[in-house]
Amino acid sequence: MSPTILHADMNACYASIEQARNPALRGKAMAVCGSVEARNGIILAKSQEAKIQGVKTGEAIWEAQQKCPGLLLVPADFSLYLAYSKMAHHIYLDYTNRVEAFGMDECWLDVTGTDRLFGDGETLARTLRRRFRDELEVTISVGISDNKFFAKLGSDYKKPDAQTRIDRSNYKEVAWPLPTSDLLFCGPQTTRKLARFGIHTIGDLARSDPEFIRKLLGINGYRLWLAANGRDRTPVAPYDFRPPIKSLGCGTTFRRDLVNRDEVALSLRRLAKEVEGKLLSAGLSASRLSLSVRDNTLFQMGDDLPLPYPTQNAQDLADRALDIFDGFWFWKHRVRAMTLRASRLLPQPKAVQRAFFPDYPAHEKKEDLSRALFAIRSRFGSKSVDFAALYGYDYADLDRDRADMPTNKFVACAR
Repeated sequence: MSPTILHADMNACYASIEQARNPALRGKAMAVCGSVEARNGIILAKSQEAKIQGVKTGEAIWEAQQKCPGLLLVPADFSLYLAYSKMAHHIYLDYTNRVEAFGMDECWLDVTGTDRLFGDGETLARTLRRRFRDELEVTISVGISDNKFFAKLGSDYKKPDAQTRIDRSNYKEVAWPLPTSDLLFCGPQTTRKLARFGIHTIGDLARSDPEFIRKLLGINGYRLWLAANGRDRTPVAPYDFRPPIKSLGCGTTFRRDLVNRDEVALSLRRLAKEVEGKLLSAGLSASRLSLSVRDNTLFQMGDDLPLPYPTQNAQDLADRALDIFDGFWFWKHRVRAMTLRASRLLPQPKAVQRAFFPDYPAHEKKEDLSRALFAIRSRFGSKSVDFAALYGYDYADLDRDRADMPTNKFVACAR
């Protein structure tokens, strides 16, 4: 039996949800945006009317307003969007337990063998579109195929509130003329590499020598070649499947640029505390740490280092992060944003190879302290116990009047 796979994508997700909440926004050029004050003021989603006037997702608010002077701006409400995402999942689960989320607003559904219950893929796609209109007051586009790549391509092919079948019966006519950038996981860098060898469309990729593509792009390139030929057989994961966690991180854009090392050290403590909480919640320890920094010209650079021992401790994470920062940052520009990410994760507890001259007993004490403080924060709130150096700081900003506080020690401070 040939698989039947759907890909459902909520059209202009955030904007549509805001229009469902406030019908006065329907039919108007509007956009959901980030916070200008927090310096993440970009367009997150736009209505069809705004799209017609040239507004693009990801561009700065001022750029969008130049294109569309009457653009209505709505602040993002992610708790509302998450609630809608869960309601969408409940609709999908009425038809199959093989529902694999791809972000907040997209899902694959494997509905193979459900024809007698719900009709074929085309019929079920129409049913889903009707239910979303009636129950959630938003629209979806649905791709129908026998594989995940073409199902995703189908949901992107025609919008809004549409459905497109791309399978072995028509993929050469529908998919092959499209640019390679339309293929899932074929990003800008991959697209440029392929273009250097005259490969511009999905058909060009499909007709290429697979061994050449493998040498050019590695195993992921070969997967793209299979996808372009309609031969990908990656299964849709069950709804309750959770893939192994490979990394955990936290990043932020500061309301004001950081101008010295002390401010960076304080900010790294805050990020390290967030990463510590994620590691403790997942029962994992980090063996490696990476730091990415963006300056006020939007240039980004970073590096990573191993940790002496697998750890969950915020103090160890922040100290190592500062070592990484000192290794590549030379203060040509101010710091606008930072992301701290823990990787090479191991289950906790885990046997550890100790050093010949060990300081492991001290490390174990800090780990025990981290777990105790995490238990307190879980019960009484995230700010109930904190580093003394961060006491009184706005977590969304940095108070420069206190930036000269000593930063070489961590002290737990109950609030």
